[in-house]
Amino acid sequence: MWRGLIHIAFIAGAALMLAACSFADSHAYLPGFMRIKAADPPPPEPMPDVKQMVRANLNSVFVATSYPHAVRVSPPLHDPRGPGWNACVRAELTNAVGKPLGTETYRITIAEGMIADRRRSEPDDNCASESYEPIETMTRKNG
Repeated sequence: MWRGLIHIAFIAGAALMLAACSFADSHAYLPGFMRIKAADPPPPEPMPDVKQMVRANLNSVFVATSYPHAVRVSPPLHDPRGPGWNACVRAELTNAVGKPLGTETYRITIAEGMIADRRRSEPDDNCASESYEPIETMTRKNG
């Protein structure tokens, strides 16, 4: 009999201790001095040099066989979902047989000083309303 009561008391004590752990987090209904502080968000990354980054990694933004020229970039904006940056990149492209495809716009995501993602611009990216600056790209000279 006593053995059963000791087991019940032990289990109840363990359950109480585990339940107490959940009361101390930042969302608990306890006074502020008794709560664990919420983690601070990571600091924003420094503003990247988008022109230099796109110039050095042009093939990671555009397919090399599209021969991008007249490349222009928008100023970077903080990514609202994280510490990185977003920018828009425009260029005149050609297809595999050399016919012009026209202007294409891509939205790039910059994280930790590198182009982490690129995708074709969509209307909610606001790339149409951005101001663009040209970058000088290396061109091949025949001769």
